[in-house]
Amino acid sequence: METHCQNPPLSLITDLKVRRQRSSRIIPPEKTERRSLFLSNMDQVLNFNVETVHFFPANPDFPPETVVDILEAAFQKILMPYDFLAGRLRFNPQQRRLEIDCNSAGIGFWVASSELSLDEIGDLVYPNPAFRQLIMDKVDNLDADDSPLCVVQVTTFKCGGFALGLCTNHVTFDGISVKLFLENLASLTDNKPLVLTPCNDRQLLAARSPPRVTCSHPELVKLEIPQGNVDEFDQSHTPVFAPAPEDLDFKIFRLTESDIYNLKQKAAKLGVGESRISSSFNVVTAHVWRCKALAAAADITQNDISEKMSTVLYAVDVRSKLTPPLPPSYTGNAVLTAYAMASCHELENAPFSSLVEKVFEGATRMTDEYIRSAIDWGELYQGYPLCDLLISSWWKLGFSEVKYPWGRPKYCCPIIHHKKDVILFFPDIERGQNALNIFVALPHKEMDKFQALFNKFLA
Repeated sequence: METHCQNPPLSLITDLKVRRQRSSRIIPPEKTERRSLFLSNMDQVLNFNVETVHFFPANPDFPPETVVDILEAAFQKILMPYDFLAGRLRFNPQQRRLEIDCNSAGIGFWVASSELSLDEIGDLVYPNPAFRQLIMDKVDNLDADDSPLCVVQVTTFKCGGFALGLCTNHVTFDGISVKLFLENLASLTDNKPLVLTPCNDRQLLAARSPPRVTCSHPELVKLEIPQGNVDEFDQSHTPVFAPAPEDLDFKIFRLTESDIYNLKQKAAKLGVGESRISSSFNVVTAHVWRCKALAAAADITQNDISEKMSTVLYAVDVRSKLTPPLPPSYTGNAVLTAYAMASCHELENAPFSSLVEKVFEGATRMTDEYIRSAIDWGELYQGYPLCDLLISSWWKLGFSEVKYPWGRPKYCCPIIHHKKDVILFFPDIERGQNALNIFVALPHKEMDKFQALFNKFLA
């Protein structure tokens, strides 16, 4: 049986030999308005850091020292239109919610160097834990309550290439607004105007007054808020998406464009013919969902498996689904978690097309009223999404398409955190524009079952 699982490269580098040379704090070049930035209920549940690395090959016209100077100047300039990025996250005890104090305290900027070349690092697509050396999440000599919302690390390699490591708190951006931020940053590095002026008005996604929950939201659970010390709530407000240390195996499952086409054909043969229903994302999500749920239920008796339910969540951009639509330049989080639910019996025995349709229906459920209802639900209960599988997709974000004066990135990837209920999709540049890498972390026994099911349902 063909396997789509990639084992770690034989020559996986575990030490990138990185030496951090200096750190600084970048502040806006001019005074900005001191204000408190409202954070929507979509922002509130995403209080954790997102770490990405962008690898660039050497360009003789832009030696590493020049690139560092250009990037440092561009990050300073961009803190004018993105002034909130230089602020600090605060908990407002009166409102009982997080907000950003736009106080121009600045972002972190680190300069580092590696003794290796990009060729010596090898496979950039494989999520090497050593890539964590290319990221910093703090600045020296700052107190914990003065933590920057953004920390940058530029690491130069001996070949002349470099890596741009970004650590940002998720309350600042979603994936789509990060793409615009990078496009604006690239434009500033080329001494050009912004591609699009950011819209920083998070009130556009404020709850209605009074809140009105008009739709069912089975994917959300209420958060029990302590009535005592406010700080106790602040510290306990940990979202379901936050990484947690677990004893897990992890593997990469790779799907070529041909594999994905075959999944679409399976769905079409069984009744789902419309391309918008059997999209690449929908068929892959349905396939992964089925494998994950059945692997977790492998030891359940046949009677119990008929009743055990599984829920998959995945992010849907709601910018164009609202009335009126949000501006394309909206900087905050404008994604909701769509859901699909099925019993393990159905996941095992139902036609593949029915699972694909369930995934498709999750996104079509996102009408203006449903979105407003979900926002209002958050206002009343301050809860969060709950599931046994969350799909986090970096597949089509297009970070590698951003063009800087020295060229486009060779590859962009998130720093991977192992969590058994989160599966990541990210592009596989080695196998074609639409090929896909799937990162899975599971207990050893479940991983073996997942791999067997993954290959079985692709055959």
